[in-house]
Amino acid sequence: MAGLARRGACTLGDVSETVGVGPHPEPWPEGAHFDPELLRGGDRRNVVDRYRYWTVDAIKADLDARRHPLHVAIENWEHDRNIGTVVRTANAFAAAAVHIVGRRRWNRRGAMMTDVYQHIRHHATVEELAAWASEEELPVVGVDNLSGAVPLETTELPERCVLLFGQEGPGLSEAARAAAAQVVSVTQFGSTRSINAGVAAGIAMHAWIRRWAVPAD
Repeated sequence: MAGLARRGACTLGDVSETVGVGPHPEPWPEGAHFDPELLRGGDRRNVVDRYRYWTVDAIKADLDARRHPLHVAIENWEHDRNIGTVVRTANAFAAAAVHIVGRRRWNRRGAMMTDVYQHIRHHATVEELAAWASEEELPVVGVDNLSGAVPLETTELPERCVLLFGQEGPGLSEAARAAAAQVVSVTQFGSTRSINAGVAAGIAMHAWIRRWAVPAD
């Protein structure tokens, strides 16, 4: 996916040049939100069609006008590779921000360049995240299959909140459990002890979307 970092490039095996659109026919559309380089060379980025040929700043500004009051946080003590997936999903659901707790560096490969349109904040510790959330009056909801956790399926998530995820394997740290106002779990029916952290994050975010952001018919 490294090619996605370059404008107009997409190298996904044999499907190169099939994603996005080519150069825009002249005359070009007018507007400060359009990027002349993309209009000239084509737009192969991982964006929905309405944002074709838009600058990154214009896309981000448009998203800022309609982001949801949902924040997503994930612990990063061991360079969890799921963080990119979490960022990409948060972008898909127009989350207000993604908060990386722990190590500042994270693997951006799975984000598929969506991190350039998403607000990313760093907190050195869970306590730092909790202090920020308290100032913003945002309850922290931990997501993990811990003893005592309540089922996500029967829990109404707050409209304004921070969904906090632990990293793959260890799950929520002790500090994260202490910071959470409540902990919810994704009900499982098979033999596996747990599901992938990136998958769990997507399920939890979509549960929030179903309650608070499903568009009216």
